[in-house]
Amino acid sequence: MIEVKHLAKTYRRGDGTPVEALKDISFLIEPGEFVTIRGPSGSGKSSLLNIVGCLDQPTSGTYRLKGEELSGYSDRQLSRVRAWKIGFVFQSFHLMPRTTALENVEIPMIYGPGRVDRKRAIAALERVGLGKRALHYGTELSGGEQQRVAIARALINDPPLILADEPTGNLDSAAGADVMGMLRSLHQEGRTVVLVTHDDAVAAYAEREILFKDGMLASDRKIAVLATD
Repeated sequence: MIEVKHLAKTYRRGDGTPVEALKDISFLIEPGEFVTIRGPSGSGKSSLLNIVGCLDQPTSGTYRLKGEELSGYSDRQLSRVRAWKIGFVFQSFHLMPRTTALENVEIPMIYGPGRVDRKRAIAALERVGLGKRALHYGTELSGGEQQRVAIARALINDPPLILADEPTGNLDSAAGADVMGMLRSLHQEGRTVVLVTHDDAVAAYAEREILFKDGMLASDRKIAVLATD
């Protein structure tokens, strides 16, 4: 599913000083894995997630998604990959303002492989328990409800890969457990889930942990999976 080889990313400060965010990173994530990416702030987690999510390009090295070499792709080509193959769940939800839950879920279909299908969007909201909240605006939803809208939006084009960046970071423990239960269900359906978190309880849902330190891959190990009810 995901293959990175000798990946590196260097940024430039305002004064031109180079900052190596990623240094010679190589790993393989198989289809259907649930992987957590961890490490202290500044370790390179966000830089890696941006590249894997086709939001940024590496300075050097290669990145393949489902066998497709993405290094060197144009912004337009990367947009196509994001729309067709990747679903995003962010810490801050990133719902569009002044739009309803339903309209937020429909947005990826505008850029995806097909036309906007309102019935499918409603079904996605019903799947996350928000069918009756479809016409409510983000400001009328709780944090947990907003994150469930974000999950429905991430699923609407049926992507094989879900990227979650601190998805429970702005939620209380009960809402966070609900969100993680949904992500686990998506994994059990066969989707690949890659999750960035600082939370030990959240990381326990994954089956593998990749640890970053100072822009380098510090460890890559299988972990015990949290028991299901």
